[in-house]
Amino acid sequence: MKSVKYLASALLVGASALMAAGEVNLYSHRHYDTDRELYKTFETQTGIKVNVVHAKAEELLARLKIEGDNSPADVFITSDVGNLYDAKAAGVLQSVSSKTLNEIIPEHLRDTDGQWYGLTKRARVIMYNKEKVDPATLSTFEALGDANFPYKIAMRTSANAYNKSLIGAMIAHHGEAGALAWAKGVVANMARAPKGNDRDQIRAAASGEADVAVANTYYVGRFVTSSDPADREVAQKVGIFFPNQNDRGTHVNISGAGVTKSAKNKENAMKLLEFLVSPEAQKNFAHANFEYPVNSAVEISPVVKAWGTFKEDTLPLSAVGENGVKSVKIAQEAQWK
Repeated sequence: MKSVKYLASALLVGASALMAAGEVNLYSHRHYDTDRELYKTFETQTGIKVNVVHAKAEELLARLKIEGDNSPADVFITSDVGNLYDAKAAGVLQSVSSKTLNEIIPEHLRDTDGQWYGLTKRARVIMYNKEKVDPATLSTFEALGDANFPYKIAMRTSANAYNKSLIGAMIAHHGEAGALAWAKGVVANMARAPKGNDRDQIRAAASGEADVAVANTYYVGRFVTSSDPADREVAQKVGIFFPNQNDRGTHVNISGAGVTKSAKNKENAMKLLEFLVSPEAQKNFAHANFEYPVNSAVEISPVVKAWGTFKEDTLPLSAVGENGVKSVKIAQEAQWK
């Protein structure tokens, strides 16, 4: 009888702990199966249930604005610093402070007011056709806009968030006039009108439609490990070149997150963010999706390691986000579709 009473008591304690653990609600632009596995691990470790709403970043941001203080969202997760900056500017995030986040995430990858934090890094690089391009002739992002640049370029539209942030970085480094001159040069050197996603740019370089492409490295990781032989062939035909290694370093962007202003489960939201920068979660990001971890204690995947190390641009990404409107204006003046 004593053991039965003990078991009943233990179950009550367990149930109370689970109820106390509660839930956390995410609005996420990220759509990877590996992220879902991470959330399951978090649920197992903490007893906190993770509820996720997936949509495009602009759709989630619009929803947060409309819902206001009544929004059920506790955390907003998205790729590209521009989306995070827009969320802060719209007033849908709140400042939070965490010793764990501040110690692990480099200062240039997080908001100065604690409204967003980088969770992973994405290097935007030059990819080249190995048969047509001697990598020794490549150098910088600036060179892509040079009238004497000897190759044709495949680029996404200027409406793409990654390119908008790249233009924003060029503004930060060279001013609006310098960025405009660069953008005009890039447009003049394009192999075709901008179209498609990053994968399409890489395929264009691999097929010879373009000589070089600008894209994020993690897409090549997916080509390398794809079950489709055609994808693996693409990966074999392109090389990865990290630009600006003799000056400021290669431009990097982030996937990141912020706690919403309306968060009803703020404590659980903070626990989730701190979990996502833990070695366990960072290894998942790095090895399953070929992103660069923000936690320096975590090694990159063997696939990514094969591309070599590089010096990254440590320009504060908040400065990139601030230039979003100017980036759009410059792209329009340069007739970058």
